[in-house]
Amino acid sequence: MPKRMTRKPSRKRAHVLWFADLGKSDTPLVGGKNASLGEMYRTLTRKGIRIPNGFAVTASAYQYFITSTGVKQKIKATLKGLKTSDITNLMEQGSRVRETILRAKLPTDLQREIRTAYAKLEREYGQRCDVAVRSSATAEDLPDASFAGQQETYLNIRGADAVIEAVKKSFASLFTNRAISYRHDKGFDHFKVSLSVGVQKMVRSDKASSGVMFTLDTDSGFRNVVLINGSFGLGENIVQGAVTPDEFVVFKPTLKTGFKPIIKKTLGQKNVKMIYTADPDRPTRNVVTSDEERQKFCLRDAEVLELAAWGAIIEEHYQQPMDMEWAKDGLTKKLYIVQARPETVVSRQDTSKLETYALKKTSKVMTTGLAVGAKIGSGKPRVILDVKRIKDFKPGEVLVTDITDPDWEPIMKIASAIVTDRGGRTSHAAIVSRELGIPAVVGTNDATRVLKTGQAVTVSAAEGQTGKVYSGILPFEVKTVNLKVVPRPKTKVMMIVGSPEQAFGDSFIPNDGVGLCREEFIAATWIKIHPMALVKYPRLKDKRAVREIAALTVGYKDKPEYFVDKLSQGIGMIAAAFYPKDVIVRLADFKTNEYAGLLGGKEFEPHEENPMLGWRGASRYYTPKFEPAFALEVKALRRVREKFGLKNVKIMVPMCRTVEEGERVIALLKKYGLKQGADGLQVYVMCEIPSNVILAEQFAKVFDGFSIGSNDLTQFTLGLDRDSSLVSKVANENNEAVRRIVSMAIRAAKKAKRKIGICGQAPSDFPEFAQFLVGEGIDSISLNPDTVLKTTLKILEAERGR
Repeated sequence: MPKRMTRKPSRKRAHVLWFADLGKSDTPLVGGKNASLGEMYRTLTRKGIRIPNGFAVTASAYQYFITSTGVKQKIKATLKGLKTSDITNLMEQGSRVRETILRAKLPTDLQREIRTAYAKLEREYGQRCDVAVRSSATAEDLPDASFAGQQETYLNIRGADAVIEAVKKSFASLFTNRAISYRHDKGFDHFKVSLSVGVQKMVRSDKASSGVMFTLDTDSGFRNVVLINGSFGLGENIVQGAVTPDEFVVFKPTLKTGFKPIIKKTLGQKNVKMIYTADPDRPTRNVVTSDEERQKFCLRDAEVLELAAWGAIIEEHYQQPMDMEWAKDGLTKKLYIVQARPETVVSRQDTSKLETYALKKTSKVMTTGLAVGAKIGSGKPRVILDVKRIKDFKPGEVLVTDITDPDWEPIMKIASAIVTDRGGRTSHAAIVSRELGIPAVVGTNDATRVLKTGQAVTVSAAEGQTGKVYSGILPFEVKTVNLKVVPRPKTKVMMIVGSPEQAFGDSFIPNDGVGLCREEFIAATWIKIHPMALVKYPRLKDKRAVREIAALTVGYKDKPEYFVDKLSQGIGMIAAAFYPKDVIVRLADFKTNEYAGLLGGKEFEPHEENPMLGWRGASRYYTPKFEPAFALEVKALRRVREKFGLKNVKIMVPMCRTVEEGERVIALLKKYGLKQGADGLQVYVMCEIPSNVILAEQFAKVFDGFSIGSNDLTQFTLGLDRDSSLVSKVANENNEAVRRIVSMAIRAAKKAKRKIGICGQAPSDFPEFAQFLVGEGIDSISLNPDTVLKTTLKILEAERGR
């Protein structure tokens, strides 16, 4: 086990220090990265976290080099008159400084110390062992200044001579154009920032996979998850945004209690991977991945959970959200952590204020990708494919490029938005856009082809996980609400949530849980395929649907498992966002025409003259020709509760016309493994048909609670089809007949000692209806996220007057 050696008086002047001798307080000596590596190597390996050994060439060594060789004075002279706003001036000054460093030789005694340290590493790992040489600036990764990625990394370095040359190149990288610009703009003195260099045994991820890991959601700041991105080969491609990686989201609270809560898995394209070469002048290169690699995840579920557990341990040790890099060794098949630093952007955001961006109108969508930043920006695109052309960029333009790396940062900070062809949510472009507070759409695949320099566009990252680039300058609004000033009413204010991607952000709005989790949104946007088409695949009449299903379900040999996986993850994301508060999941309530609209659906759905009154809800579940699909739905819900550990999920049965239907659905749930009352499972019923109200006392004997569906209850009370534009104007929840039947429902539920809430549209649309519900004594009111705050104030007003 690594042990910390006794500190010597000369330690501050030492030129080489081993990881076992370092701790997190040693940033002034060896920079943030190396201090953190030492801290983990010394303290966390005993907890099972694997850290490759290595040593740091110290900041003192750097100062010794630039002072004893006269390099320092030459740099000072060169940087006089620096103007970072002038891209040409910055590039010229930076180039001269780097040449000055590279032409100089490291002092002989410093070279000797590095050779001695590398020889010791060879004794541990073998002759000419491969190492990673990484810079670690003394101002890097401090709470108020993220220097991550400002300097260079050199991989697959072998032999003492190559290590010494890589150390010198790392010293020079302290003065890359982006690093000079960054320090200048952040107010750091160039000579108060020193550089240490870490020399660490490489993990053979060129033969396996690697990536990054955050102990929070990097878009919303939601802290209860671990976000892991990964791809095959060395990890530089992910950091640079050269690939769209696989993505995994793990829920920390139930992970720590023994569950396996991988609540989201997204297969990335992973078109290339970085591997070793035998050429010492070009030690790595990119190769195209195989079809097999692109169609499978780079990590097994057990490995995802192991990494997430390590992330949670590291976060707990540092007592703050962390940003880490991991690697899997293809020879030993073991995982390693190769870097860890505090997350310094999202975790610093003020969550007491809610800022929302919303478009007032839309236009033609030019391209789509992953949304980053939850904001909207507009301007004229500047398509730049070569970093040498960044001097053409003008403030306020939209940067459109293939990928970015730190060389692009001088213009990224003056862009109104960023759009890239490649990259994921943890790519360089995504990380920097969050830090700068500007919207980005990454991984579009075609932005540099479809967007033209000079045309006006609006970049929206405020519409969920999918970012969109619209034609033209579109109007939008920004709303800011201080969440600290909103008191909590006695009536529970719950939310109506359908989008898993927006759930983490919605969870910051003051709430008492989710009163309606809509499965239909997940089915339409995440799954897209009729469940029976997956059950019967490939024996479908529609051969085009067979081909499209094959494309959507790549990586799934068992096609029904695709449905279970996607549905459980969608529900899991929502349940995790609001955990441990109740999340009431309504079983699928598609009508026949809506089910027919899913891929492969026409083959399994009859034509109905009025689907609103037809084969939907409870009547569908127990029908033999649909029961196999319902079994998949129950399997997904079991996975959420039993595998993910999200026991806050309750189930709600829609369109239950008779008490006998309710009993049949309860029995069917039990048949497929969800027993009412077992492990705290409650089953509610939608109160949306007059029979639910008239026979409320009998329904109360079957179900644990009621939720009024005001949309359907209104149409059935007034005898209209709410999908018909001819009579839809008659629909009004404030109608006296509707109010009376709602009042009857509430009184009947109270008499039967059952909880009752409402999850229809009415309280969101009509604040006075919400006030009416409070007067009737309803237990909870569920609202659309954008109406929660204003309706909460109306509820408080009604409670004061009651």
